[in-house]
Amino acid sequence: MPNIKSAAKRVKTARARAIRNASTKSSVKTAVKRYEAQLAQGDPGTAEIALRRAMSALDKAAKKGVIHKNQAARRKSRLAKKLVAAVGAKDEAAAEQ
Repeated sequence: MPNIKSAAKRVKTARARAIRNASTKSSVKTAVKRYEAQLAQGDPGTAEIALRRAMSALDKAAKKGVIHKNQAARRKSRLAKKLVAAVGAKDEAAAEQ
């Protein structure tokens, strides 16, 4: 336990911020998992909608300072690449038939 009053306040504020950040991180994880689930089902239309929601959640987390803006950009890029790869694989399968 801190002896200095300002240090005790920092502990309290850090705990409060950690709780708030955990909520935002959880919503990002949920949005990304929903997107990946839609992608696994093989429907690019609904996956694209889920991708937009996941990107929005990442942007909001970056804006709040929960994650760094470059991390948000990197994760959005990787999610978009997964969609392009899935659509490309589906197009190849359709072309073979």
